[in-house]
Amino acid sequence: MKNYACTHCGNTVYFENVKCISCSKTLGFDPDELAVVTIEESGLSKVTPDAPIFRKLSSTPTDVPLRYCANAEFGVCNWLTHESESNAFCKACDLNRFIPNLSEPGSLQAWRALEQAKKRLVYSLLRFGLPFDEKASAKGALTFDFVSNALTGHQDGVVTINVNEADSVQRERQRQKFDEPYRSLLGHLRHESGHYYWMVLVEESGRLEEYRALFGDEREDYDAALTRHHSSGPLPDWQERFVSAYASSHPWEDWAETWAHYLHMVDALDTAAAEGMEGHGIRLDLRDDIYSSVTFDALMARWVPLTIAMNSLSRSMGHDDFYPFVIPGAAYDKLAFIHRVIHQGVKKPATKPAVAAKV
Repeated sequence: MKNYACTHCGNTVYFENVKCISCSKTLGFDPDELAVVTIEESGLSKVTPDAPIFRKLSSTPTDVPLRYCANAEFGVCNWLTHESESNAFCKACDLNRFIPNLSEPGSLQAWRALEQAKKRLVYSLLRFGLPFDEKASAKGALTFDFVSNALTGHQDGVVTINVNEADSVQRERQRQKFDEPYRSLLGHLRHESGHYYWMVLVEESGRLEEYRALFGDEREDYDAALTRHHSSGPLPDWQERFVSAYASSHPWEDWAETWAHYLHMVDALDTAAAEGMEGHGIRLDLRDDIYSSVTFDALMARWVPLTIAMNSLSRSMGHDDFYPFVIPGAAYDKLAFIHRVIHQGVKKPATKPAVAAKV
């Protein structure tokens, strides 16, 4: 994640900001520019009644009028959209199908946490140039359901997140129950989006044989595999072949776990570069675009020293490791495959039969 500067005063501003704390100017995230921009009111919206429209503080005559996403009303979104768009929602919020029931206590706070995590996921997808609209897959757009009393998972493009995952206490209980080294909302969203992009970048893009050579045959009975994993535990040699214990449960989960780790790596390295951080003599150069112009070997050469440094810092503060994983050689090859297919993009879409829900 990059850092940004207020156009008015030059103060550093961040991804979720709506006001510059130095000069109090209004801010919003422009998904077209992929940047937090400084804006000022310039009229009233015709799409969202009584809502203001804005222009960028450094606007030119060719700049289009902007307005906040309709969900800004609830304090859950700071993204901007064009006033000319008939859709009241931004590119990220438009992916929502169900949101938490706002009449229930704590639901607004949960939705805010869910949206903050989802915005970071969508930001990464935009940086990669990955498609997620209705044209991305034969099964439709990437879609989100944030609901109570549901199983977190993915099916045919729909990512379902149990609202309880936004409660840090409940999330920690689940982490301990499943003996996981870490558990986060952003981790969930990255993992579940991996199932969607398996459809887009593997199944529908003619890469199944390459995938199976590395991850295994996804036609293995999925429900039986997960039942075996939860009753008997991970494969005894999982640490030699997988990024996590859960990745060993089924080839679909191996892909989704590895996908999530790859997104963790890229976004963390991008943030480290923005902050001018170094790890064991490896300098993260601001001139590099971690999302597009760095080879996988170069990513790993930076990632390992950074995690060692960050783990040491976390321990110095009495916290658990920043990155509590070791990447074996087989998982390295899987991560490299994901790096390659992301940068090659969609090859040849084709309609495929429905598959079982994946968690």
